[in-house]
Amino acid sequence: MTVETKTSNGTENVTISVSGVFDFQLHDDLRMAYLDTNEPSAKYGVDFSKIDGVGSSAFGMLLLLRDHAGGSTSDITILHASGIVKKALDVANVSKLFNL
Repeated sequence: MTVETKTSNGTENVTISVSGVFDFQLHDDLRMAYLDTNEPSAKYGVDFSKIDGVGSSAFGMLLLLRDHAGGSTSDITILHASGIVKKALDVANVSKLFNL
C-alpha cells in the first residue's frame, strides 16, 4: 500500500496515486500527500488505477481531502476508477461530490 503525490504547474495540479487496498491504514499517508498543497485553486486528481480494493473509510478520507481543497468549491477528479469502485461511490452517496 502506497500513496504518491505528483504536482505540476507549481502546486496547482496535484495527482495522488494510491496503490493496494485503499482503507484506513492509508489515512496518515493520504493526509500527508495533500497537506502541503494549500493552493486555493488547486485541482486534485486521485488515481485509482492501482487500487486492489476500497474500504468504507476511503470515502471519509476523500471527504477530508475535499474539505482541505475548499469543500463545495473544490475540484477533485477520481481517475481510472473501476466500475465496482464507481458503484461503491454511488452507494456511499459521495459520487456527486467528485468528478468521475
